[in-house]
Amino acid sequence: MSAPVLEVEDLRTVFLTDAGAVRAVDGVSFSIGAGETLGIVGESGSGKSVTALSLMRLLEEPARIAGGSMRFQGRDLLAMRPDELRSLRGDRMAMVFQDPMTGLNPVIRILRQLTEPMVGHGRFAAPEAKRRAIGLLGRMGITAPERSVSRFPHEFSGGMRQRVMLAMGFANDPALLIADEPTTALDVTIQAQILDLLRRLNAEFGTAILLISHDLGVIGSVCRRVAVMYAGEVVEEAATEAVLADPRHPYAWALVNAVPRIDQPLGADRRLVSIEGAPPDALNLPQGCRFAPRCPFKVERCEREHPPLAEVAPGRLARCWVTQAGAVLPKAGGAGFGGVRAPLPPAAEPLLSVRGLVKHFPLPRESLFAPRRVVHAVNGIDLDLARGETLGVVGESGCGKSTVARLVTRIHAPTEGSILFDGQEIAQASPAAIRPLRRRMQMVFQDPYASLNPRMTIGDTLAEPLVAHGLARRGAEARERVGALLDMVGLNPAWVSRFPHEFSGGQRQRISIARALALEPEMIVADEPISALDVNIQAQILNLMLDLQQRMGLTYLFIAHDLAVVRHLCDRVAVLYLGRVMESAPAEALFARPLHPYTGVLISAVPEPGRQRVLLQGEPPSTLAPPQGCPFRGRCPIAQPVCETMPPLVEAEAGRWVACHFPGGFSHAGLVA
Repeated sequence: MSAPVLEVEDLRTVFLTDAGAVRAVDGVSFSIGAGETLGIVGESGSGKSVTALSLMRLLEEPARIAGGSMRFQGRDLLAMRPDELRSLRGDRMAMVFQDPMTGLNPVIRILRQLTEPMVGHGRFAAPEAKRRAIGLLGRMGITAPERSVSRFPHEFSGGMRQRVMLAMGFANDPALLIADEPTTALDVTIQAQILDLLRRLNAEFGTAILLISHDLGVIGSVCRRVAVMYAGEVVEEAATEAVLADPRHPYAWALVNAVPRIDQPLGADRRLVSIEGAPPDALNLPQGCRFAPRCPFKVERCEREHPPLAEVAPGRLARCWVTQAGAVLPKAGGAGFGGVRAPLPPAAEPLLSVRGLVKHFPLPRESLFAPRRVVHAVNGIDLDLARGETLGVVGESGCGKSTVARLVTRIHAPTEGSILFDGQEIAQASPAAIRPLRRRMQMVFQDPYASLNPRMTIGDTLAEPLVAHGLARRGAEARERVGALLDMVGLNPAWVSRFPHEFSGGQRQRISIARALALEPEMIVADEPISALDVNIQAQILNLMLDLQQRMGLTYLFIAHDLAVVRHLCDRVAVLYLGRVMESAPAEALFARPLHPYTGVLISAVPEPGRQRVLLQGEPPSTLAPPQGCPFRGRCPIAQPVCETMPPLVEAEAGRWVACHFPGGFSHAGLVA
């Protein structure tokens, strides 16, 4: 067996603060061979990114590597001088960061950013570097790379920018590529393309890849081995398939079972496994197992002694006293995860009914004589939402999901169309007529930090709508209602005097949900409420939404790009593309047999091990000039000449509506291996 490309032994990285040394990475060890793919998975704060930055020696004060060794191709990274590190970074070792927009220089064209590392490291002369840059962009799946290299980063979509970052990473044929959450903010279709690209480049270049993610599905679709991190240390390391099928550490068990999967039956119980609480304070780590305060399987020894990372099966390491003693963790979903989903009431008049909804946004003229350009965000949408129902709205970025949310809550006024809320027409209603309805319809936004006033305590934030709508008087009555709201969403009522920055992302999202519930609404529009959260926090929020719906009879319009979550939570699903509904159906029927090709592609793109993908090439058409006919025909695998005429949205089967000339022609059979 050849020598490993990278060997990490007992790596310890600390952040020196006035309160003491924060142990961000505490005794991490692993190795990666040539052509191997290793995944590092864990929730925020587990030490994943600090490990990657330590490997690249990119940390600055107050961070400090306090111990351990890192050897790359036999060379000691800790002993290298700054000039030696500069010659290594971007050449033999490369890194792709999470946010490509901040990783690219916004004022330098793509060509120069691609050729700079090739010329700077002396690998290629300028003309040859230009040819290689164009070739790399083509291999990354960017159309017309000869023209694309002259553009600036802001002219690319998020997926294209990530492809540029990958092209930069592979520019000098590195021996090791570190990818830190490269698909977190991307649509499911773009994510599938990037993951497929990583697998293909790993096979073609023989590059060792270290992939960091909080999503085990992403890790499982690319990596052969995985290291699970918690509180700065590796708690389990094994083949990815083994961890996904039979995790041997309770934290890995929680990560595996916190994620809904589209290849498993739902049953009546839709609650997910979640671990309440938060990781330990890195300034004051527990004496025993660091996961013991949150572990459902702990024994007395777990709180006394810190377990080592030891072999629990051939080729499998776990840091757990319970599994080291031979115990097997149970399969999730049994007794103890109850909460049977209540059946929907009989069909009646829908709470929300949308017909022919259109929203266009005129842009300012570029010059006096230039024609006025118009963004066609929503182009004739029909939706119905029954009381107590959860309707999921899915699609790629730019398909009109968030605009629909803002239209039905009348944050925006529609250009055309009808919006009936409980039988009342509100499409063109005045602000004065809409104001009383605000109590009955509320919204939860994607970014809880941006939607909370950083200068107001959460007590004041939650009391404000109560006082404004006359539901409580300032003082003791408002404080009592606020405490009840916090208790309802699983937060400590004693935290009312804290500010938003003093909470974690999951806690802030709970505060946003509490604010939406303050006025006792009938309908909540949730716009990507869990997309920025760790999988364990996602499970907590989804369980909370299910509990609240059961207790309060809430109606949800749930917008997301994670199809597994939508299948888990929603009764029906509407699939949007370029401002139009492509398909609408009950969730179980839609995922079992999609009728529209776009739906089939979205489902096949869900990152799950063993799933055969139908990759969707190219980008959606511009909303400034939407194509004639079916908007999906330019990317559709079964498009025919008749698709140049727009298919109407018709009821192809009972309760199933589809806008396609060939409904069911794109068979779901064969998409799952």
